[in-house]
Amino acid sequence: MLLHEFDPSPSAVLNPSDIHRPLDGCPQAAVSCFERHTFQRMVERLGAVEIGRISCATFEMPVYRAEYQGKAVALFQSYVGAPGCVGALDELFILGVEKVVLFGSCGVLDKSIQNCGIIVPTSALRDEGTSYHYAPASDEIEVNPRYREEFCQILARHGCSCVEGKVWTTDAIYRETAGKVQRRKAQGCICVDMECAAVAALAQFRGKAVFQFFHGADSLDGEAWDKRGLGSQYNLSEKDKIAQLALELAAEI
Repeated sequence: MLLHEFDPSPSAVLNPSDIHRPLDGCPQAAVSCFERHTFQRMVERLGAVEIGRISCATFEMPVYRAEYQGKAVALFQSYVGAPGCVGALDELFILGVEKVVLFGSCGVLDKSIQNCGIIVPTSALRDEGTSYHYAPASDEIEVNPRYREEFCQILARHGCSCVEGKVWTTDAIYRETAGKVQRRKAQGCICVDMECAAVAALAQFRGKAVFQFFHGADSLDGEAWDKRGLGSQYNLSEKDKIAQLALELAAEI
């Protein structure tokens, strides 16, 4: 099979270092999220300053520097979807970032997980293509081998709880059929996203530290799709609190 053709060479014909160079003043720790309103509120609240840009044919993504709890932190809004997200993070590492805290919403496969409830993935089913270019073929990949204890301590300080478990990463949001949902649940998945498995493979391949967590949004655990709190414009104050959790972890690590 084509996706089993993993090449472990760290060098490719085109590399992120062919596009970017290390960025002066780039913090080693970064916080990134997918939802534009949450990200913009974080930038404005911290008075972040743009220090660079990553671009593609469609648009440019600014990289910001901010201070949080006396620590320098980079801020970057991630692309949605495994290929774009991983490509941008691979470039971000060239700029000087070594550690990333990445968060965003996910669909829940267990409706008892509350809207905006915190989910920490421990492993991911690799139902996408990008991860197979960064790690040998397998059905699953470990997620968050580092910083889970530190994050749980931050949650405890804020009186928050979380659910830990397996995530189903797929790059075809309109092919999450009822049959697939039931099979993924039977395999132990509690939620579904588009990037987690690929980001975990990237971090493993590049030897970088990436911590990923979600907040529950829409539910696929029922006869019909339930939108619940899905959407960048919903639950903004709650998402601001979630962003604070990410910032605290970035400042700590």
